[in-house]
Amino acid sequence: MKNICIVIAVTISSISFAQDYKSEFGKYFREKDTIKQKETLEAWGKAKPTDAELFTSYFNYYFQKSKKEILSLTRNEPEGEALILKDSLNQTAGYLGSTINYGDTDLKNAFTKIDKGISLYPDRLDMRFGKIYALGKIQDWEKFTSEIIKAVDYSAKNNNNWTWTNNEKKEDGKQFFLASLQSYQVQLYDTENDNLLTNMREIASAILKYYPDSIESLSNVSVTYFLTGKYNEGLEALFKAEKLNPKDYIVLSNIAQGYKLSGNKAKAIEYYEKTIQYGDEETKTFAINQISELKK
Repeated sequence: MKNICIVIAVTISSISFAQDYKSEFGKYFREKDTIKQKETLEAWGKAKPTDAELFTSYFNYYFQKSKKEILSLTRNEPEGEALILKDSLNQTAGYLGSTINYGDTDLKNAFTKIDKGISLYPDRLDMRFGKIYALGKIQDWEKFTSEIIKAVDYSAKNNNNWTWTNNEKKEDGKQFFLASLQSYQVQLYDTENDNLLTNMREIASAILKYYPDSIESLSNVSVTYFLTGKYNEGLEALFKAEKLNPKDYIVLSNIAQGYKLSGNKAKAIEYYEKTIQYGDEETKTFAINQISELKK
């Protein structure tokens, strides 16, 4: 019994010790004190070199440190806040805004740390999502896509038994995981870069490999085809979604749109009528207007 008590005491002490480092780092991170952050991380690494939270903290430290804000004068309005410059006639002459660049060395260190964390704690979804978030910020869309697909492949191995900060189990792991993947595909779509439609399709196809009933992914596949003029391929994906849920009015509306784009007015009207049958008020109004246009 004495030995058991000693083991428990040591375990509790170790957890508390690691938690103190995390809190200390968090304090300095909020204060943007990079010197104290580094000192805390180095002491933490010596005391507990494989602590999961050490890797996420190192990642946050290096990624934040890699960000460099640069003021620039441009003729085109930049994203975010900007100062509008006027000429003598009070006409807009340009904009003074800031752009964010990322230093290669710190960025490399950030990814090295989080990759080590993922290798030791592959079920830690916050580590995977943290890396994906960073890749999106630096607009490395190929690696962004690759990391998402890696996570999808691994989800089939761990059955979506994900953990999060402090290795706490993520409830509703599958639902949370798939919903997050949908937001990443929307992120690609929102770039309005048609070259990234292939990336969207790759992600959706990877999801469908393990989750063939993912209506969102089937819809995403259809969008990538519609936007490139491949209407038959887009409709094929939507027909699969319709079989899964014949009353999904978003799917029905998208099928109608596909038929409209391909020039098949009769089938478009048929599916807009189905949309009216199952849709909400806003969707019904849209479908009614579409039918009116098609019948002109």
